[in-house]
Amino acid sequence: MIKELQKFAVDTRRKFHTFPEVGFTEFITTFEIYQFLQSLSFELYIGKEVLESKERYGVPKAEEIAASKKRAIAYGVPEAFTEKLDGGHTGVIAVLDTEKKGPHIAMRYDIDGLPIIESEESGHIPFDEGFLSQHSKEMHACGHDGHISIGLAVAKYLDAHKDELTGKFTIIFQPAEEGLRGANSIVQKGWLDNVDYFMSGHLGINSLQTGSVAATADQLLASTKFDVTFKGKSAHAGVEPNEGKNALTAAATALLQLNAIPRHRDGTTRINVGRLSGGSGRNVIADEAVMMVETRGETTELNQYMYEKAVRVIEAAAMMHDVKASIQFMGQGLGSKCDKEWIQIVKEACKNNSDVKEIFDVLPLKASEDASYMIDHVQKNGGLATYMIFPSLLPAGHHHPKFDINEDAIWTAVSVYIDIINYLQNK
Repeated sequence: MIKELQKFAVDTRRKFHTFPEVGFTEFITTFEIYQFLQSLSFELYIGKEVLESKERYGVPKAEEIAASKKRAIAYGVPEAFTEKLDGGHTGVIAVLDTEKKGPHIAMRYDIDGLPIIESEESGHIPFDEGFLSQHSKEMHACGHDGHISIGLAVAKYLDAHKDELTGKFTIIFQPAEEGLRGANSIVQKGWLDNVDYFMSGHLGINSLQTGSVAATADQLLASTKFDVTFKGKSAHAGVEPNEGKNALTAAATALLQLNAIPRHRDGTTRINVGRLSGGSGRNVIADEAVMMVETRGETTELNQYMYEKAVRVIEAAAMMHDVKASIQFMGQGLGSKCDKEWIQIVKEACKNNSDVKEIFDVLPLKASEDASYMIDHVQKNGGLATYMIFPSLLPAGHHHPKFDINEDAIWTAVSVYIDIINYLQNK
């Protein structure tokens, strides 16, 4: 059955690749996941049952959500179903309770895409083999389409073996991982309470031969995402430049000085201005500029150091140019550490797995993940949590128009999750 599930996962990944949707607009994705799971033996939850509304970060504007909803209805999603997800309440949670004594195992699979235009060049496999994104300016450029398919394959396995299993299984299909916006709202809803074992993971990350797995990841960087708006005063650049207050100049000053923040001796720190826009014309003093910024740190404390320095720089740049600056919080992830017990669990569970060629104790993520909220919550309540990595040789890096995953890594991940579930049943 495992080989059938692995093939199913690859086929399913290609299907989901064609309709990527960015965070909190995953109407089609949520519907397709829900439709498939309806045929299985799970209790299903959608909409406000999944997310604590006020704990979501960086929810898109109402018009963006409405446009995605309209697109989903045109795709064939019933309007009544979209109404249940209104306001950006996407995602699905599936629960299988065997009502027999055993562990509560939770797994999280992220479902959102990115605002990237996918490559249409020869050599890019989704283009060559006909499963390119059909959504303009949106792409699965990080492997979340593969994560969805792995989760559905695992769900299919659990359903087929429900009479042999014990304990409880919670499968979380999480919206809005990109930007670290969705996980905390699920934690605050209580879905990770009383979990004994929590697993999540990522395809790719480390460009290595497929057939390997990292039992744990380190360097899960804490991060804060925020937007900065500088407000100045417009004026004619030639006639009365002295009357203007240049918001764009203030933003440019801040940009340069943000990158000059000293890195910290105690660990990895990062800062990035991903976007800067402003002004209206070459002869007009810019009265507004907007920056999209993120900080990162190897620990929550190191990230806070970077964030506090960034705020100081922004406020100083605004004062220097006599403009106002406002900061809007958009998302956040914690610094996390996996439980080392998972190293032995994965090694024992997969010792007879012919798909697994090598098991690493740990590989670095070197990025941020809002699964950190789930890891932290489970650990604080006495459970064991890990974030695995399933490496793949990558033709281009994550978040790139030519990103693609070697689908053999999906095969590996499906069998690893299933082996771990079976091992924990008998632990």
